Amino acid sequence: MGSSPTPGAKAAVGWNTGGMSVASPASADLLIRNSLLLATVDADRREIPGGWVAIDQGLVVGLGERGSEPDARRTIDAAGCLVTPGLINTHHHLYQNLTRSYSPALEGNLFGWLTTLYPLWSRLDEEAAYVSAWVGLAELALGGCTTSTDHLYVHPRGSGDLISAEIAAAREIGFRFHPTRGSMSLSEKDGGLPPDSVVESEDVILSESERLVARHHDPSHGAMVRVALAPCSPFSVTQDLMRSTAELAERLDVRLHTHLAEDPGENDFCLEMFGCRPIDYLERVGWASDRSWVAHCVHPDPAEIKRLGAWGTGVAHCPSSNMILGAGLAPIAEMLAAGVPVGLGCDGSASADAASLWLESRTAMLQGRLRAGLAGQLPGSFGARQTLEIATRGGAACLGRHGELGELRVGAVGDVAIWGLDDVRYAGSLIDPIEAWLRCGPTSARHTIVAGRVLVDNGQFVDTGLEQKLADHRRIATAMQAD
Repeated sequence: MGSSPTPGAKAAVGWNTGGMSVASPASADLLIRNSLLLATVDADRREIPGGWVAIDQGLVVGLGERGSEPDARRTIDAAGCLVTPGLINTHHHLYQNLTRSYSPALEGNLFGWLTTLYPLWSRLDEEAAYVSAWVGLAELALGGCTTSTDHLYVHPRGSGDLISAEIAAAREIGFRFHPTRGSMSLSEKDGGLPPDSVVESEDVILSESERLVARHHDPSHGAMVRVALAPCSPFSVTQDLMRSTAELAERLDVRLHTHLAEDPGENDFCLEMFGCRPIDYLERVGWASDRSWVAHCVHPDPAEIKRLGAWGTGVAHCPSSNMILGAGLAPIAEMLAAGVPVGLGCDGSASADAASLWLESRTAMLQGRLRAGLAGQLPGSFGARQTLEIATRGGAACLGRHGELGELRVGAVGDVAIWGLDDVRYAGSLIDPIEAWLRCGPTSARHTIVAGRVLVDNGQFVDTGLEQKLADHRRIATAMQAD
């Protein structure tokens, strides 16, 4: 993309500059200037050719049109670049990068995949949790992600404090992190899927959940760490644990997360075990609220989608994982039409195998258009802009941080992704930088910034510890996968 689009081109694609008149601060810690386009993804969907954004003390303090920039201690020239809010990952299993592309598990469906990998994951300990989180968050940052959840539900006996180990890695890197205290309480002998070695008692799960919230959860604006509670799935925890966790989350004022309606086999399981479908089960156990967001949700029917929208329950859409495990095409357009908050998730690095939110964004766009076409409908508005909103604003809504994350406006967090659109992969894409960003490529972020701190600079992860962490990761993964 060699030049800024013409004014006529802006009108043709519906850009909204919104008459930007935000006052410029006197100075800032960081100024990003001279962008090809600044996509704020704010409430007015303002897009500013040549725009700039200023960050001070971790928050956005100004943004506007070329020529009104403040002084700053550091300036990044974003010539030839699209500037967006940092992408938000609403569902992940970071520890699973220790068993990435593990071939013995690759041929089965969801249940077969899980039963093959549970014995390997039973070897997880604090070092493995720390190193896998460190490497996984670095990978996400390279792909323009600035906030990630993690659903760690495997807690083998004697493994230590795995969630605190992950949080230590995120703090060391400077990554915004929403770990969820996952759990499994329903073992094979009780009719569940996981083996006894990775199942905990419900008293331990609840007490550990409360301890981690007290130790790590920060409810303040701009928080770097927030903790949610996340029993794994209907086929690995009891109804009592789901109800007790919902009550605990209400008392502690934290969010709830679980897998739901991911696979047709889950419908059969819930009907046999509980006498109802997964969405009915969610309501039965007290999770039908805007405190909750669920992963996958591939198989709700139209009435269930309306119920999710009425409740305000969010969905983490995981397109690559859904395809790899053969789960199906999630009805995302229908969810959005019903008012369901929808974000994107990379899911585990042993099912999706790659942790790139750019890849998930492009796949979500393509799936949305494919699903509409298969239904005999026009693809409609499922283009790059709608997908960017899902990857930013939608993710913030799932995490209960709407207006704070996922957009660039004064007072929001200073989390920014800068995407270079000036190399051979974008030659000829002159009209619309946002569509070019997702239709061309593949791409990684040129710069990734969290709370005003540069984590990726000119495509390179800046922390010099990456090489040693990769060596540690290989050692731990080799031991985990040993016969």
